[in-house]
Amino acid sequence: LWTEAAELGSIEALNSLGGTYYSGNGVQQDKAKGVEFWTKAAMQGRDQSRYNLGCLEGQQRNYNRAVRHLLISAKMGNNDSLETIKKMFMNGLATDEQYAQALKGYQEALEEMKSHDSDEAKTLL
Repeated sequence: LWTEAAELGSIEALNSLGGTYYSGNGVQQDKAKGVEFWTKAAMQGRDQSRYNLGCLEGQQRNYNRAVRHLLISAKMGNNDSLETIKKMFMNGLATDEQYAQALKGYQEALEEMKSHDSDEAKTLL
């Protein structure tokens, strides 16, 4: 079903397929295929896929690439990305400027979500 949903344009399905293939959960494990699905979902705006790519880059010691992925995801409101950048900063793997950017972007994303929810609630009243 995920494959069909992904073909129909579901970025959540792309993200799920990425995890399925990367872990080999229910399919033959194919990490490259998993990364390919996560990349497609990330390019279409799925923050969790971007977070996953950032973590993979960090595991491979590509810290600059990891921070770039995590910054994008944090600015989309992904708390895991913010926390990971914080840990990287504390371990000297990210700069204070990068952590500040992530924190500011994360807070702005939360404010935008609150504003959107507030606007939506007003239309229902």
